[in-house]
Amino acid sequence: MHNLILIGAGDFGREVLAWALDAQSAGADWRVKGFLDDNPRALDGYDLGFEVLGDVESYQPAEGDVFVCSIGQPLLRAKVWEQMKAKAARFTRVIHPSAIVGPRVELGEGVILCPQVVLTCDLSIGDNSSLNVAVAVGHNVRIGRHCQISSFADITGHAVVGDGVFFGSRVSILPNQRVGDYATVGAGSVVIRAVEPHSTVFGNPAKTIFRKTLQS
Repeated sequence: MHNLILIGAGDFGREVLAWALDAQSAGADWRVKGFLDDNPRALDGYDLGFEVLGDVESYQPAEGDVFVCSIGQPLLRAKVWEQMKAKAARFTRVIHPSAIVGPRVELGEGVILCPQVVLTCDLSIGDNSSLNVAVAVGHNVRIGRHCQISSFADITGHAVVGDGVFFGSRVSILPNQRVGDYATVGAGSVVIRAVEPHSTVFGNPAKTIFRKTLQS
């Protein structure tokens, strides 16, 4: 039996703890051990029954430890992943018992599937990506690494989502559209055309409101 450590004890971390405990009750091959967070008082005021075990930089993985990243910011997710991988840390998946995973679905290391996620068929989710409550992913979709997909997002057939992408809640991606690396799609947006890397789009239809340049 492994020991699951959640990296990030903030708001999303407390949500992931609840889903991890549900998965644990359903027979996951690990038991929750606690959190890593750079703020040792991150859980003050919350009676969770678990504590912050240390910070990411100083914690050394012990035999039997497995990790999942419960941080909502893609850039920080990616940074923490690299830090822990440099220590030979092993990441696992947290899949809520209510999630539906169809045939020929490829899930990367460290993927989190929250309650009522639906993955249809013939699709892939990259390492260290998280899909929040009731996200629906259609056939032949490709989602990259370190992504944070917020609740009720709808990603339809043959869409391609790059690495480090953030979707706000209730985002809709139309079929065959591409969202570039480290782009942000604001809540409620409907993507009907390609989204450039490192840009922020918002609205219905989604329009660019910010684009990072080399000088940004």
